[in-house]
Amino acid sequence: MAAKQKVLILGAHGESGGDILNGLLEDGGFEISCLVQPSSAEKPAVKALQARGLPIVISDISGDVDELAKTLHGFDTVISAIHAMHILAQIPLVDAAAKAGVKRFVPCDFAVTMPPGVSKLRDEKEAVHQRIWQAHIPYTFIDVGYWHQLSWFRVPSGRLDYALTFDTPEVFGDGNTPTLLSDKRDMGRFVARIIADPRTLNHSVIAWSDSITQNQILHLISAKTGETPSVSTVSASQLDSAIAAVEETLEKDPSDSRAWVVRSGTQYNRAKWIRGYGTLEYAKYLGYLDARELYPDIQPIRFETYVDELVAGKAKRPYGGGFLDALVGKAGDGGERHVLKTV
Repeated sequence: MAAKQKVLILGAHGESGGDILNGLLEDGGFEISCLVQPSSAEKPAVKALQARGLPIVISDISGDVDELAKTLHGFDTVISAIHAMHILAQIPLVDAAAKAGVKRFVPCDFAVTMPPGVSKLRDEKEAVHQRIWQAHIPYTFIDVGYWHQLSWFRVPSGRLDYALTFDTPEVFGDGNTPTLLSDKRDMGRFVARIIADPRTLNHSVIAWSDSITQNQILHLISAKTGETPSVSTVSASQLDSAIAAVEETLEKDPSDSRAWVVRSGTQYNRAKWIRGYGTLEYAKYLGYLDARELYPDIQPIRFETYVDELVAGKAKRPYGGGFLDALVGKAGDGGERHVLKTV
């Protein structure tokens, strides 16, 4: 029997990292360890990983690169699911992976396909890609579109609000531009197959669950709930103005994490719904391999299936108890959640 691939995951106690971890565990073909920053070692989420019997590797990714390389030595694959506000902190990890002879490095992409120059977050990811190429280490870049769990509209009764992270009561452009979405639970299943596949080495891969327009989302929500979401229409110029305004806020205070979230959301909305970068056609234009073609046996969760779960009260809110709660807070006695609008 062949030895299991040794995988080290940074951020396994987080939202995306947890989904990736679950997919790798479900696959069963990997020997998994979790890389944790010293500052996070005592977090309940890390303790929960330990309780599941997962090895915890404590190492400071901002520390000495040679010491970090010793930590990474012996791992076949390193997967980073670092917090999106700290993308550039992966650069020392790349350098250490090169020194350690890691056989595949998967940086924290896991989002909408788009070119550099249209999103600050995408530009930071590009800087990490460039460092990987400069270090000449084997890699796979994986994008997954946008999540089902962040792509629906509220209804007037509030019956779906239990699963709400962002309030986005806007339709961008004419609402007819399609984009790729992924159910969070599919992400790990695809990643497990991708990192075990020699065909994906030194390639970009798009893993996705469905393709849909905003108008189709509105129709589904209305059909399933019997309620019509209240939405406004935002033009391309209005969206550009919103981005310019939040950029001005961040120039005055780069540490404004709330503004950072709003900027990321508005730039994603422009990329997906206005410029149409989130389609399978565009991903293939950029040279991505299609995970649905590579692994036709995987049956992803369609957006309609997720909406059925949402209406049945069975959906889970992303980032429950995580960094977004700290950013936006919760209301008082009613326990209603204040949510960020992207525009």
